[in-house]
Amino acid sequence: MALAASTTLSATAQSVTDVFTNADFVKHVSETVGGELKSFTISGPTSAAFTTKTVRTLPTTRMPDIVKKFVGATLTVTQEESWSAPASDGARTNTIKLTVAGAPVDVTALQKLTASGTSTVVELTGEVTSGVPFLGAKIASAAEPVIGRALNLQANLAQEWLDTHA
Repeated sequence: MALAASTTLSATAQSVTDVFTNADFVKHVSETVGGELKSFTISGPTSAAFTTKTVRTLPTTRMPDIVKKFVGATLTVTQEESWSAPASDGARTNTIKLTVAGAPVDVTALQKLTASGTSTVVELTGEVTSGVPFLGAKIASAAEPVIGRALNLQANLAQEWLDTHA
């Protein structure tokens, strides 16, 4: 199933990158949805190409019943990101891979940060897949809106964070 979201944040692409890679912000995002940040690592300076790895637990209370059946009351999500170095105008891309322990769901996405004056457009496109025979498409279809909302929530919380932590 396809993911697509777009939002504009009133900050430079580097400032947005710095928020998305701030351990306190990542913890805030996890806790906002009732989850817990287990670990967050960053490899390399955010002014160049770098990678991050986030492991968090999340409640399944908002998940469709078909997903809860496979994973129970909580799930552990590992999010690996590979960020490009910034272009001359500050734009950059971020390849995202989400895996859910014990769940037959994988997510791959591309996040683009594009400078637009003093703002940054954050665009996300991706796909949710499931390898379960016969039920895979139904599971992916059920998980897609939840995952899409979660990824979009990060961008919305980033604007609040930028407004209050400047």
